[in-house]
Amino acid sequence: MTLKKYLWPTIGGLTIALSAWLLYKELRGLSLEDLRHSLEAISPVHWMLAGLSTLLAYAALAGYDRIALMHLGRKVDWWFIAICSFTTYALSHNVGASVVSGAVVRYRAYSSKGLTPAEIGVLIAVCSFTFILGTLLLAGIVLIIEPDVVDRFGELLPMEASAATGYVILGLVALYVAASFLRLRPLRIGSLNIFYPAPRVVLPQLVIAPVELIGAAGIIYFALPEAGNPGFLVVLGIFLISFSAALISHAPGGLGVLELVFVMGLPDMNPADVIAALLVFRLFYLLIPFVMALVVILVFERSRFRIEHPPDIERGKRETR
Repeated sequence: MTLKKYLWPTIGGLTIALSAWLLYKELRGLSLEDLRHSLEAISPVHWMLAGLSTLLAYAALAGYDRIALMHLGRKVDWWFIAICSFTTYALSHNVGASVVSGAVVRYRAYSSKGLTPAEIGVLIAVCSFTFILGTLLLAGIVLIIEPDVVDRFGELLPMEASAATGYVILGLVALYVAASFLRLRPLRIGSLNIFYPAPRVVLPQLVIAPVELIGAAGIIYFALPEAGNPGFLVVLGIFLISFSAALISHAPGGLGVLELVFVMGLPDMNPADVIAALLVFRLFYLLIPFVMALVVILVFERSRFRIEHPPDIERGKRETR
């Protein structure tokens, strides 16, 4: 129990330390003045487009929960889903260990709507798989169109990929979709039976997850200057790698991981411009939503406390004593 308690925080801390050291080697000579100039160079239109990309990403994230509830056959008010999803992801993206931190928020929220712990567990699993599916789908497309994107990272990523890799990935996605339409029997892994979702669940998965990832990557793309910019598809590919690495590392907010991958993935761009774009991403996608999520949690917990501890009951207890 003690090992599990400290395992992920330790991994996250070590990841941040290693990323910070590697990032320092890449950014030696970068000054705060350079960073300020890069931020000032972002036009008001691009600030607005980055903000709209954030709204698109978080609107799509609400679709993750909607899809999972559809799979469970549960109906929950759309606004409740949107607020719960926003709070869950705003918290988990910043805290790290997203499965754990997100599970706490979802359990508190959806248990108030009558969902059982088992149903909430399935909901979390479906949301996680939807993200993985969207990442694979976009990764396959990017590799087919821009097969050299992985080569940008040199020795940082001990792997090779090509257009053929992209076709293989899309083939796996197609098999998942076919299994759903053909209503194949559940996939058995040991004592666990994994049921293929119905087509009415799978088809939205193929749309919502890519839209969310495209929106998130769009924040960074619109904050980057035109000089040396390799185009949206390459930025999207780098984002998929960096964001996935950040989630796997369990580093809070992917601190250091995102920056390292992007700086190495965009060698033809001014490092100050890349870091400035990532600061915009952290502001719009991480920090502002995090502050808003804390307010939502405070209001929700206060309302739940009032429901669970009505004033009249408390007064009756005191009079009995």
